[in-house]
Amino acid sequence: MPETLQLVLIKPSHYDNDGYVIQWFRSAMPSNTLAVLYGLALDCRERRILGANVDIEITAIDETNTRVRVDQLIRQLQGRKSLVALVGVQSNQYPRSMDMARRFRAAGIAVAMGGFHVSGTLSMLPGVQPEVQEAMDLGISVFAGEAEGRFEQVLQDAWNGTLKPLYNFMDDLPSLAGVPPPMLPASRIKRTGGTITSFDAGRGCPFQCSFCTIINVQGRKSRRRDPDEIEQIVRKNLAQGINRFFITDDNFARNTDWEKVFDRLIAMREQEKANIKFIIQVDTMCHRLPRFIEKAGRAGVARVFIGLESINPASLKSANKKQNKIAEYRKMLLEWKRARVTVFAGYILGFPGETPETIRHDIEVIRRELPIDLLEFHCLTPLPGSEDHQKLFNQGAYLDPDLNKYDLEHVTTTHSTMSVDEWRRAYDEAWDIFYAPEHIRTVMRRAAATGINAGNMMFLLLWYWTCEKLEKVHPLQGGYLRRKYRKDRRSTMPLENPFVFYPKYVFELAYKHLVLAGQIIRFGRFRYQLKRDPEAKNYRDVALTPVLEEDTSTLELLRVLNDPKPEPVGSRA
Repeated sequence: MPETLQLVLIKPSHYDNDGYVIQWFRSAMPSNTLAVLYGLALDCRERRILGANVDIEITAIDETNTRVRVDQLIRQLQGRKSLVALVGVQSNQYPRSMDMARRFRAAGIAVAMGGFHVSGTLSMLPGVQPEVQEAMDLGISVFAGEAEGRFEQVLQDAWNGTLKPLYNFMDDLPSLAGVPPPMLPASRIKRTGGTITSFDAGRGCPFQCSFCTIINVQGRKSRRRDPDEIEQIVRKNLAQGINRFFITDDNFARNTDWEKVFDRLIAMREQEKANIKFIIQVDTMCHRLPRFIEKAGRAGVARVFIGLESINPASLKSANKKQNKIAEYRKMLLEWKRARVTVFAGYILGFPGETPETIRHDIEVIRRELPIDLLEFHCLTPLPGSEDHQKLFNQGAYLDPDLNKYDLEHVTTTHSTMSVDEWRRAYDEAWDIFYAPEHIRTVMRRAAATGINAGNMMFLLLWYWTCEKLEKVHPLQGGYLRRKYRKDRRSTMPLENPFVFYPKYVFELAYKHLVLAGQIIRFGRFRYQLKRDPEAKNYRDVALTPVLEEDTSTLELLRVLNDPKPEPVGSRA
């Protein structure tokens, strides 16, 4: 009789401030790590790496949109050869991962764990950190590095009952050429909002931003998939009815094959009439690459994420983000507008020397002078695996011991000019300023004037507003219809009485939907007015006006270049 290894791949979520798993009926962001591991597992099964008579049964779970029923999995796996792999575990997801892993291990089930937290700490800190050592002491196999060419070794060890405590491949980053592609079944992908899947065309980034973990985990050297392989990833997904993709490269503009990839996608769209759309991430200097933005638009790039981070030169310098040239921000953004691409930008709050007043001022400048559609705010966070974290660790500076807070939304260290409470309030106020009703209308006007659907823009703006103001989570962790389960609470917090939990949960759902409905009606009326206004396409404001040399004396954004007022780096005790 054939034998089977039960492989369960789990991409964990993390806990909210009340200790409940952040989970949705439809989540926003697909997990590329889950797709990568699933693709590798499929390849291992097809090649029969455990023997000609041994099958691998693969289950993939993304906890942001699917409940992980640990008790049911234990009953399913006990007494059978199996492996539970917790994949892509970030620092903020580590406590949730350990809560699940302890229960699996207590039932005698083999568990492996990998991701940015394990890889980042082993890469940047001395020895094995206590929380990682705790996992190893529980019999959890810890994996650092990338799984291409190595995952089969882990599966073989799981089959033979010889899993190692640590698999460390941080010094040997694999080539991506010819490796099995990221892949998820359509049934899994359809649990994301917009039915979007993901793949990485390449890994690694040449820049040296001190707050970044990617450069210390995936390296600074570009490694990439062949354009033929990328085309096949797209075609395989089209064959199962999936046509929306997030290319997860931290900076696709630095993928040396970007033009070849775009040309393949352009041919599919323009010659075969394939209905494919993409989200990509790029740096602020991508417009200097000839034809990059123009070809991105033709290739089907509908949304672009840009790491703006700050409009203050001193802040950028303190983070080693030398590639950001503030004087060219608007030129770059207007080129994306001409390509009819929706622009998302990341903005970091809490650089040395910043105050609530300077933060407030800079956001007002951005609202007025930059044509950014959606701005995502983050607290400057010393993520384990980053240079910032390494420096503070070596200095013995304060670092919040609760890893669940390392999600870019919480304050996790001290600041030179703001107290912890001031920093928190500045973060909340930033969302209020940018997503104020009058600015939502302005962004919708700009969309209508640049050929972007104002209704789609309204949806995105309200998505961001709802996640932050109603759901109290960052939009990147957001989704539709929050799901909470009373027993899926953090192990350090008590279970709530069912007569308290369920009425409160139902009331929250009803309240959020009523408020959201009011916002939809409010801005839906404005959208209707825009559609009926023949002059909407002629709307212009400062942000939509090309920058001329003489504007340096009139624009706040450019005046700051002459007087950035750098502040000393330091920490408040």
